[in-house]
Amino acid sequence: MTQNVGTIERTLRVLVGAALLVWGFVISPEPVWWAAIGAVPLLTGLISWCPLYSIIGFSSKK
Repeated sequence: MTQNVGTIERTLRVLVGAALLVWGFVISPEPVWWAAIGAVPLLTGLISWCPLYSIIGFSSKK
């Protein structure tokens, strides 16, 4: 599993994922959906690997 997510994108993914998780568990009346949506960018940002990027052969990491 080669890293394919660059530093700036990684930071943005982690921030957006964390924000969606907070939104889901603190603010939203439907936490399951926001948590599920927020978990994807958070996980891909934390491990610096995006499965979709691997499929299409793209990398934002230099």
